[in-house]
Amino acid sequence: MKSKKPHLSLVCFFILFSNVVSVYSQGSAATDAAVMQEFKKQIINPNPLNWNDPDPCKWDKVQCTKDGRVIRIQVGDQGLKGTLPSNINTLTELQVFEVQRNTFTGPLPSFSGLNSLQTILLNGNGFTSIPNDFFQGMTNLQSVYLDSNPFSSWTVPESLKSATALQIFSAYSANITGKIPDLFGGNTFSSLTTLHLSFNNLEGPLPSSFSGSSIQSLWLNSIRGKLNGSIDVIQNMTRLTQLWFSGNQFSGPLPDFSGLTQLEDCNLRDNSFTGLVPDSLVNLPSLKVVNLTNNILQGPTPRFPSSVRVDMLDNTNSFCLSQPGPCDSRVSTLLDVVKDVRYPTKFAENWKGNDPCSRWLGITCDGENITVLNFQKSGLTGIISPNLSSITSIQRLILADNSLTGTIPNELTLLPNLTELDVSNNQLYGKIPQFKSSMVNLTNNFFQGPNGNGNKKSSTGVVVGSVIGGVCGAVAVAGLFVFCLYRTKRMRSGRVQSPHTVVIHPHHSGSDQDAVKITVAGSSVNGGTTETYSCGSSAPGDLHIVEAGNMVISIQVLRNVTNNFSEENILGRGGFGTVYKGELHDGTKIAVKRMESGVMSEKGLDEFTSEIAVLTKVRHRHLVALLGYCLDGNERLLVYEYMPQGTVSRYLFNWKEEGIKPLEWTRRLIIALDVARGVEYLHGLAQQSFIHRDLKPSNILLGDDMRAKVADFGLVRLAPEGKTSLVTRLAGTFGYLAPEYAVTGRVTTKIDVFSFGVILMELITGRRALDESQPEESMHLVPWFRRMHINKETFRKAIDHTIDLDEDTLASVSKVAELAGHCCAREPHQRPDMGHAVNVLSSLAELWKPAEVDEDEIYGIDYDMTLPQAVKKWQALEGMSGIDGSSSYIGSSENTQTSIPTRPSGFADSFTSVDGR
Repeated sequence: MKSKKPHLSLVCFFILFSNVVSVYSQGSAATDAAVMQEFKKQIINPNPLNWNDPDPCKWDKVQCTKDGRVIRIQVGDQGLKGTLPSNINTLTELQVFEVQRNTFTGPLPSFSGLNSLQTILLNGNGFTSIPNDFFQGMTNLQSVYLDSNPFSSWTVPESLKSATALQIFSAYSANITGKIPDLFGGNTFSSLTTLHLSFNNLEGPLPSSFSGSSIQSLWLNSIRGKLNGSIDVIQNMTRLTQLWFSGNQFSGPLPDFSGLTQLEDCNLRDNSFTGLVPDSLVNLPSLKVVNLTNNILQGPTPRFPSSVRVDMLDNTNSFCLSQPGPCDSRVSTLLDVVKDVRYPTKFAENWKGNDPCSRWLGITCDGENITVLNFQKSGLTGIISPNLSSITSIQRLILADNSLTGTIPNELTLLPNLTELDVSNNQLYGKIPQFKSSMVNLTNNFFQGPNGNGNKKSSTGVVVGSVIGGVCGAVAVAGLFVFCLYRTKRMRSGRVQSPHTVVIHPHHSGSDQDAVKITVAGSSVNGGTTETYSCGSSAPGDLHIVEAGNMVISIQVLRNVTNNFSEENILGRGGFGTVYKGELHDGTKIAVKRMESGVMSEKGLDEFTSEIAVLTKVRHRHLVALLGYCLDGNERLLVYEYMPQGTVSRYLFNWKEEGIKPLEWTRRLIIALDVARGVEYLHGLAQQSFIHRDLKPSNILLGDDMRAKVADFGLVRLAPEGKTSLVTRLAGTFGYLAPEYAVTGRVTTKIDVFSFGVILMELITGRRALDESQPEESMHLVPWFRRMHINKETFRKAIDHTIDLDEDTLASVSKVAELAGHCCAREPHQRPDMGHAVNVLSSLAELWKPAEVDEDEIYGIDYDMTLPQAVKKWQALEGMSGIDGSSSYIGSSENTQTSIPTRPSGFADSFTSVDGR
C-alpha cells in the first residue's frame, strides 16, 4: 500500500500541471497583462495614452472582461510610433483591435488563432509585411482595414477563408499583387458587403465568383491598373450600390444594368469601354452619380435624368454627336454590325463623328453611300453580323484573316450590289450560301459542302482579282505623291504672315496606310485660301486645333539656330522629346523643344497643342514665355525663352553632383513667392482661369537672376465655370498629387495648391516628394513632414542642413512650414487659395515689384514682332541679361515610381509620372 501513495501523488501532480498548462495556453489575465506591458514598451512615446497603472485593464482605450481578459484595444489616431508585439495572438479574448492612422512600422505579427476577433483596423501606418497565416482561425472576423500601408508585395492569403463571417475587407494602397482571388465570391463570404482594393497592383480579369455575391461597395479603381477584360460579371451583382473601376484596362461593351436596382454611384472612367451606353444604365432609377469620362464609348450621347450627376467630358469618348440625339442611320447600322464582334477598340478609336464616309477606318464611300468594308486583319472575334444586309450599297466586303466563327448569314446573299466577299482565314463553318457574285474567297475555314472538307480547314475557294483596279490605284498614289511634293515645297518657301488656324487630324484611306491631313485656313503665302495637304505620314489621334498669331517659325530657321539639332546643343531629354539650346543671328538664346515623332501619340499631340493654347493666352513674368512653334511634316517644335540656370531641382537635390552652391533660405523664399505669384495668375488673374496639374521643382526654371518661372503647360486644363470641379484623366507626378485628385480624378485649383505645399516642404527639407532611398516610413515627404512638424525639436532636424539657421531664419522657416501644412490639407476646402500663399510669403520675402508696363504688354502678345524683337522685348521687360550661364537646364533624374512610364518635364530631365489627359 505504501508503494502506491507516491505513484498516486505523481499522477495528481501531472493532472494539476496539465490543467495549468492548458489554462496558460488558452490565455489568462496574467498573460494578457504581460502582452499589454510588452505593447507599451514597443511604443516609442506612450505617455499620451496615460498607460501608467500596473493593471492594463485600467488603461485608457483598453477594455477588459470582469476576469481581466483584454477584449478591446482602440488607440487609433493617437500619433503613436513603434511596433506591435510578436505575441499579440495570445490575447485570445480580443474582439476589437484598432491602431489606425498612427506611425507603427515593421512587420505585422501573426494574429492566427484569435477566433474572438471581430474588427481589425491597421490602416494608415507603416507596416512592411503581413504573414501568410495572419487570418488563420479568425472564425468571427467581420471587418478588416489594411489600407495605406507600405507592405512588401503580397497576395491575399488563403488563410482568410477562415473568416466566413467577413463583411468588410478594405485594403486599398496596400501593394497587393496578382489576380483578384476567387475567395471573395458569395460561396466563401456570403455576408461580404464591402470590398475595397483600389490602388494596388492587381491584374487580369474579374473573377467569375463575383457573380451573385452580396458585395455592395466594390472599389477597384487605380492609376495605371492592369485589370482588364470584360465586366459582364457585374450584371449578376445585384446588391451593388457603389462601383468604382476607374483607371484600369477594362474593355468591350458595358453590360446590362437592369438587375442592379440599388446601384447609386458608378465610376467607370479611364478605361477602354466601347459600344453604346446601355439604356439599362441611363434609366436606372437608383442611379445618382455616373462617370464615363475617358473611354471610347460610341453611338448617341446618353441623356441621363437631371437627378443624376454626370461626369462625361466632351471629346473623351467616341459619341457620334456632342449632345444627346440620334446618330446618322449609317452610323447606327455600322454599330449594329460591330455589336456582333463586341465593338472592337480599333474601330472605336477611329470611328469618330457622325459621318462614316469621313475617312472612317476600313470604310470607303461613293458620295454618301458605303461601298467597301475592309476589316481584314482587324483581330475580330465573334460572328458575321446579319445586319450587314442593311448596307445595300456595299460592293466589297473583306473580312479575311480574323477569328470569326459561326456561319455566313444567308442575309448577305440579298445584297444587290455585292461583287466581292472575302472571308478567308477564319474559323467559319456550316453550309455555304449561294452568292451571285463569282468573287468569293472561302479558303481556310471549316465549311461543309462543295467548297469545304467537313471539320477540316478548307483550303479551296474562288478568288477573283482585278489587275485594272490595282494599276489605277498605283497611278492615283503616284499622282498624289507628286502633288504633295509640289505643295510642300511651296509651303516651305515662305512663312505664314498672319493669324491662322492649323488643324491636324488623321486621314484614313481605307487601306492599311494612314496619312496626315493638315489644313491651313486663313491668309497664307498664297493669299486668302484654304489649303489641304495629305502627304503620307502617320499621325494617330483625333482632331487637334491650334489657334495663334504670327508665331509659326520655319523648320529651317530652327535647324540653323540649333546647328541642325546637334548633340552639343542638347539641354535635356524628356519622355516626348529633346530640348535644344539655340542662338539667333543677333546672339539671343532660345530653348527649342523638339517632340519625338515616334512617340507623337494622341497624348503627345494633346500636350503639344495644350502648351500653345495656354501660353498664347497667358503672359506673366513668372510663367515661361512661348516664343513660337513649328509644324512641319512629322516635326512638332516649341520655342521658349532660354532660362540659363535650369530647374529648381538642380539646386535642391543635385547641387553636389553639379558642383553648384545650394540655395540660401532667402533665395528659396523668393523662389516660392515667384511660383506662388505665377500660379495665382493662372488661377484667377489671367483672362481665363487655368489649372496647371503638374507643379514640381523640375517644372520651375531659373534665370540668371535666379528668379523663378513656372514651365511645362502640357497638362494644363481650363478651370470650369459655374462648377466646383471637373473630371479628367489622371495626370501629374506621384508625391505631388492631391488625394482627392488621385482617387476621383476631380480637379480644382486646390490640387495646384496641394502641389505647391509639397514644393514648400521640399524647399524647407531639401528632400524629394518621393524618395525611394529613404526608409519606408519616411519615403513619402508629406506624411513624414507632418510627423516631424509636431514639435520644435523634430522639426529642426527636418530642415535642410545646408540652410544657415539663426533665430530669424528659423522663425521664417516655421511660418513657411505652417503654410505648407495648410496647403497640403487632406480636404480641398481646408486649403487656402494661392492669393493667401502670396500674402504670407510676400510678408517674409524681400518685396519685389515688376516694372510698370501697360496692360497690353502684360496680357497680350505682339504678333507682328519678329522673333529676335520678341526676345529682346521680354529681356527688357524682365531685366534679363541674355548672358549664357554655364549651367544647363538639366538636373539628375527625379525618381518617383519606376513602374510608371515617363513623360517630358518642361526642359528638365525625364521623370516618372502618372500620365494621360
